[in-house]
Amino acid sequence: MYKASDVKELREKTGAGMLDCKKALEATNGNMDEAVDWLREKGISKAAKKESRIAAEGLCKVEVKDNKAVILEVNSETDFVAKNAEFTNFVDYLADTIINNNLETHEDVLAFEDNGETIESKIVNLTATIGEKISFRRHELITKGDDEVFGSYLHLGGRIASLVVLSNTTDAVAKDVAMHVAAMAPVCTTRNDVPTEMVEHETKVIKEQVMNEGKPADIAEKMVSGRLNKFYKEICLEEQVFIKDSNLNVGTYVKNNGGTIVKMIRYAVGEGIEKKEENFADEVMSQINAAK
Repeated sequence: MYKASDVKELREKTGAGMLDCKKALEATNGNMDEAVDWLREKGISKAAKKESRIAAEGLCKVEVKDNKAVILEVNSETDFVAKNAEFTNFVDYLADTIINNNLETHEDVLAFEDNGETIESKIVNLTATIGEKISFRRHELITKGDDEVFGSYLHLGGRIASLVVLSNTTDAVAKDVAMHVAAMAPVCTTRNDVPTEMVEHETKVIKEQVMNEGKPADIAEKMVSGRLNKFYKEICLEEQVFIKDSNLNVGTYVKNNGGTIVKMIRYAVGEGIEKKEENFADEVMSQINAAK
């Protein structure tokens, strides 16, 4: 009736999910043009037109269940849609699905079938229903040991999410650390985790600063070392000043409570996505002109 290559072609033409393309071809006896129309009539193919749009708003979420936890980010084009019940329900559904089915990779999530429909198809259909590009951007599924605890925190209704794993301490301590991570945005847990290229770049910048100040070589070397240590204290979780007690760094706070930091993850909605700046008046005029 139709070939696998037909499904591929229809997906490329419409941007619809694989399962929807199969349904369209089955419903039209493999007629490509009719299948395109079928998807359009169902409001599915129009989602493809939104693929070029920038989705930099949305929600982050953390869900914990027994010894597993997931942190994820789902994007929309506007903050208004991110507050829409249909969108927030999908984010909740996605977190449940990932944790209940142990879906570790992005590909695992998109390919997962629920009641005959993949997550990828559900996203395409949600895009068509809501009228904005919806994008499942990222997630991380974590499994902890029995001697470890999770700490999680959502800030600004899910604009920022943090998840930490600590060993040999309490839930309360882990929650404090998660709050700190959300607020202070550490890059790494310890200075040993800082990428070499980042250290080399910062060292180069500091050396140029010191040279421009005209310091003697022996003094300059000490200044480089001192400023690099300050850099580590700014970006490394263990060395950051603890937000709830400025007399301690985070590593000392955790150690004083019998624990160690195993892992930390922090997501902020839209971080790293280049947002499109538009003049509102120009946008309205463009819509008026398009309607003529």
